[in-house]
Amino acid sequence: MSMKPLEFDRRYGELDQVISAYAGMPADDEPDKPSAALLAYLRHTWHHRPWVLATAEQQIRTYARNPPGRLRLSLGEFYPVPDVGLPESAIQEWLFVIADHLKRSVEEGEIPPTSIPRTHWEWHARFPEIGQFLGGWFSQDMPDEFPHLDAPVHDYTATTDPQLVARLTGELHELLALGLEEPEYALAMAELGMEVDPPHPYSPSGWLAHLTDILGGFKADYGPGPTAG
Repeated sequence: MSMKPLEFDRRYGELDQVISAYAGMPADDEPDKPSAALLAYLRHTWHHRPWVLATAEQQIRTYARNPPGRLRLSLGEFYPVPDVGLPESAIQEWLFVIADHLKRSVEEGEIPPTSIPRTHWEWHARFPEIGQFLGGWFSQDMPDEFPHLDAPVHDYTATTDPQLVARLTGELHELLALGLEEPEYALAMAELGMEVDPPHPYSPSGWLAHLTDILGGFKADYGPGPTAG
């Protein structure tokens, strides 16, 4: 019987967030050097959810001290660590190394300096609504569904809660404020799910600015106003 969501979050919720940061990244943490994946988790979490770092350390250390057996894993009562490229015999030691890095970061205030996102996970953690937007409306199937690149934007605004549209607009402004070079913006858009090229004559940053203009002109439809009595 699978674990209920509340119990799962209490035991493994933040552990899962840490492990998710390793998707597509090497689990090459060393006692004196955290991996790029762990640095991305620390960098984002320190600046957005610093209060969960102690929870992450506790959950990871507890899990490492009490690794689940095959039976309990099959019953869904434990968190199954995804394949991170390490042999099963090395997972426990690796988890202890991660827990030690988290503990040191909290106790000694070792905060990675702010920077642009460095991993796929960090791009999506920092710009979640852009990821939803580009991944959902600008996949490689987009040219078969819409006549031009403004059409999916209008479809998005017509079918999305105005608060999410406002959140997307804010994230786009933040992304543009990073002041990246054009190849870096192209990479960011690909990391965030865009599978088509910006339309001519726009550069990647120019098209992002064009998006903010379209979204900035969006007006929510609240239905007919009150009639005069």
